[in-house]
Amino acid sequence: MDIKEYFARISYRGSYDKMDLATLTDIFQHHIRAVPFENLSIHCGENIELDLEATYHKIVRKKRGGWCMENNYLLSWVLKTLGCDVTLLGSKVYVPEYDAYPDEIDHLLLKVELDDKSYIVDGGFGMAYQMWQPMELISGTDQLQTPGVFRFVDESGVWYLEKVKRKQWVANQSISTSHNVEKEVCRRVYLFTLQPRDIEEFRTCNAHLQTAPDSLFVTKSICSLQTADGIRALVGWKLTEIKYNYKDNTDLVEIRILADEEMEKALKEKFNITLDKKFVPINTSRLSLF
Repeated sequence: MDIKEYFARISYRGSYDKMDLATLTDIFQHHIRAVPFENLSIHCGENIELDLEATYHKIVRKKRGGWCMENNYLLSWVLKTLGCDVTLLGSKVYVPEYDAYPDEIDHLLLKVELDDKSYIVDGGFGMAYQMWQPMELISGTDQLQTPGVFRFVDESGVWYLEKVKRKQWVANQSISTSHNVEKEVCRRVYLFTLQPRDIEEFRTCNAHLQTAPDSLFVTKSICSLQTADGIRALVGWKLTEIKYNYKDNTDLVEIRILADEEMEKALKEKFNITLDKKFVPINTSRLSLF
């Protein structure tokens, strides 16, 4: 495992001898624009290992992406290698269709101490709720980013991440009925506490999410990547591209339904992913990821 090889993977050419917020943000943005959030292994008959060297090989050498326990575990190694004080945290992701949170942690994120301030670094959420910058851990303060307004709310030691959403304009109205343009203005994304976690505490979650019949990651094949001005995502056969704040505080949404024979080309051209095994797309869950 070589930090220079990782930087080549994310096309980062900046300095890293002094870790300040600007450098951390730059590295983070290169990561989320180069490394997709994806669960394609599940739908190729592969196992997702919770092992740092296996994750490094997959993301850095095989040029694949990963989910939170891969992206953020790798980022924790990167930031520790660069001298940062990093703590693993566990969170519970809000499920809108049930208006509830799971009983057990199902998401890994990072707390980074920098210049006497605490920041949440989460490069493994993906889709339209992916933060683009490290967020200062302060309660009740709007933190404006290109994807929208994020904020933390601390309620007696339980922290909530919220995102205020823009309006969405779907360009190709003929299939807009298949795109769930939600009416909610603000969504709670997940909750977490500041209890330090060990990677071993995520083993049960890592296994459950890729095997349970009702797991979102079993019922949907997902690949999303942040771009310079928005996001692109392939969920099942639906390719969605969003341009943030296209005009008048509105996001532009463009949707295409791909045929099976287009999938391999789309993964290569849109996400720079080439799979070793046959990919079987699926999208049977009604949960909206936007």
